[in-house]
This record gives sequence, C-alpha cells and structure tokens, in this order.
Amino acid sequence: MKSHMLFLWVFCLFISSCKQTKKEETVVHPTVEETAVNDASTQKPVSDLKIIPIIHATAVLEYKDKTVYIDPTDGTNAFKNQKSPDLVLITDIHGDHMNIETLDSLDLSKSKIIAPQAVAEKLPASYTDQLIIINNGETKDIDGISIEAIPMYNLRKEALKFHDKGRGNGYVITLGEERLYFSGDTEDIPEMRALQNIDKAFVCMNLPYTMTVESAADAVLEFKPKQIYPYHYRGTEGLSDVIKFKEIVNKGDNTIEVIQLNWYPTIK
Repeated sequence: MKSHMLFLWVFCLFISSCKQTKKEETVVHPTVEETAVNDASTQKPVSDLKIIPIIHATAVLEYKDKTVYIDPTDGTNAFKNQKSPDLVLITDIHGDHMNIETLDSLDLSKSKIIAPQAVAEKLPASYTDQLIIINNGETKDIDGISIEAIPMYNLRKEALKFHDKGRGNGYVITLGEERLYFSGDTEDIPEMRALQNIDKAFVCMNLPYTMTVESAADAVLEFKPKQIYPYHYRGTEGLSDVIKFKEIVNKGDNTIEVIQLNWYPTIK
C-alpha cells in the first residue's frame, strides 16, 4: 500500500514538472534586433521647421523663434493667422513675387527685407532702412540665418523676355541643419543643377513663364535634394501636372521624396 502511494506521488510530481517546463518553453524573448526596431518605431522625428504654403510662390517658414516670409502676396487676409516676419525674402519684380500693396498691409516694423537690386529699386522709400540687397552669387548671414542668392532666369528663346539673368534671385536658406532652396522664376539652369546638399527644394514649373514639369524633374534628378516640393505651378493654361512630375522624379530616383502642399486653396 505504501509503495503504491509512493508511486502515485512520484508520478504526479513528474507530470507537474513536465507542464512547468512546457510553460517556460513558450516564453519568447525578443532578439536585440527586434528590440531596436520596437524602440525606434516609438520615436517620432522632431523638426523645428514649419512650412506654410500661402499661394503660388508665397510661403511662410517658422523655425524656432524666427519667421520668414517668401514673396508675400495676396493681401493681408492671406497672412491673417501668421506671425509677423523677422525676414522677408523677395525674388523678383513681378506682381506674384513683389506685391507692394501686400507689403504695406503687413506689420513689417521689425522685419528685414532681403531682395536683389532690381526689386530694391522698385520698393517705396519707406522700406529703405530695413532693406538688405543681395545679388546673384552673394551669401549673407542675417540674424544667424545664412542666405545665398542663386541666379534665376529663362533659357528658351521664346521666354527670354520674362526673366533676365541677374535680375532676380532664387535663394538657399540655411535654417539649423537644413538647407532650403526656393527657385523663384527660372528654368532648369546650370546653377540649379549644380546645387549640393539641399534638404528641401521648392521648384517652379509653369508655362510660358518658367519650365515644363519634364525640365523641372530632370533638374531635380541632377541636384538630388532629399525632398522636393513642387510650387509656383499655375500658368496661362491652368495648373501644371504635378502628379506627372512626381512620377518622373520617383521613376528616376525613388529616394527623393516628393511632397505636395496645397498652394492653390481656392482652386478645386
């Protein structure tokens, strides 16, 4: 009888041990690689730069405590909820870039206005004290922000009358660690194609004034910005085909991110 009870006790102990072993074997511990992936997936990239499209070639940049206006146009209501600018950059003399009525309607009392000589000559004398002239090929550091003036002009014979070489500026603006390029009104000129280390590029594409989406894409594939924002794409025949532009760029180099912002909020 005692031997029989002892046998039952040993048998139960054995069964219990087997169940515990199986339970422990089902515990799955993540590998080092899995842990790294999981940790990375919970982290979102932080950027101090905010890009606000206003219309056509007009944009607002916010970086930390600085606000930059690019070619402010479309009247005071377009900037109703925007901070007053520290810097205002103007690329050219045409009304979709230099709009004196809009400038006069904004609070620019503490702003510095950066523009090429041709623009400076057309601005009212009331802006003289806050005006900083920068021409093609020049780089200036203004309030800790590096601004480089890049040429912008036409190449096609039938378009030479629109933008003379040396009159207007594209700009490369350095905000923190990022370099932003705003093309202004231009075609796919050698100076654009030669750009290096551009993080965000804003490139125009509209006829008859600038260039086709094919020309713009071809230039982008040569200077290879990390991100490309098609802007200034309204021409005499309506809006350019920015979807086609994206397809060409991504077919040529799928590492370039094409980002589409709403530059024409009133056009459905």
